Amino acid sequence: MQTDGTEIRIANELIAAGVSKEDILLGFHAPYKRKFTDFAVG
Repeated sequence: MQTDGTEIRIANELIAAGVSKEDILLGFHAPYKRKFTDFAVG
């Protein structure tokens, strides 16, 4: 995901639909910060 600027928080919707957090990359976080999230690091 490059951005999540919506009120519904798309990442949370994907998780609720069964997508693993490890399969979601939060592109709006710098690569060095991604390791501190529960999501994919790239």
